[in-house]
Amino acid sequence: MIDRDRHNILGVRVNAIDYEATVQRIVEAAKARRPLAVSALAVHGLMTGVLDAAHRYRLNRLDLLVPDGQPVRWALNALHHAGLRDRVYGPTLMLKTCQRAADEGVPIFLFGGTDDLLSALAERLRARFPKLKIAGCRASRFRRLSAEERQQLVEEIRASGARITFVGLGCPRQEVWAYELREALSMPILAVGAAFNFHAGQLAQAPAFLQRRGLEWLFRLVHEPCRLWKRYLFLNPLYATLVFLQALGLRSFDPYDAAPPTQDLSHG
Repeated sequence: MIDRDRHNILGVRVNAIDYEATVQRIVEAAKARRPLAVSALAVHGLMTGVLDAAHRYRLNRLDLLVPDGQPVRWALNALHHAGLRDRVYGPTLMLKTCQRAADEGVPIFLFGGTDDLLSALAERLRARFPKLKIAGCRASRFRRLSAEERQQLVEEIRASGARITFVGLGCPRQEVWAYELREALSMPILAVGAAFNFHAGQLAQAPAFLQRRGLEWLFRLVHEPCRLWKRYLFLNPLYATLVFLQALGLRSFDPYDAAPPTQDLSHG
């Protein structure tokens, strides 16, 4: 089990941690009814924080930022000698957490996406983990919530009896949601990105050999070029350049230079 300190990658403090330690911390917090905001960060998620100071503030106040992308793991190893042999891939983390939740009787809540997606996701999770308790599901409204709507959502999740909430809103909305609702829910919140779509059977995952080589982005770009071309063709080279400059000491990044956000932006 690896659970080391957080390390600065371009001003974002990422945990040097593996699957086992991540799941252990999630389940412990769930049983203690303690807040724990977790995000699985790939290059896109990390760069969103690099380019937006307010969002960098949010990311650095989440409890666990795990290295979802291979390039993030490589940066941890190269810059900080983390010694990580594997990333903590959001879709896999979701399955490992569901397995532990099923084994230990910890109920979960699914938030985000559409009703059809959640129905397919819940059905597949129950088939894979027969003992898993899905306390509730709520589709996104795909817009910002009013204060009243947000309070109603919090009350619904808490009243469901869930002890872990999985959020699939896409980056950066899901991280904003986790940051803003962390204290109100007082349970682990896992922002897992496209894991909902993958596990519901609505989106194909890259083959394992591409994932190991950090080329999952290429697979997704081929399948969704209109939506993703700006993300990958701009952000990936910029990320590599900035990490190289940080490694050489030619550019420094301060994780504490951002001011708190001035307004609530959580979607629902």
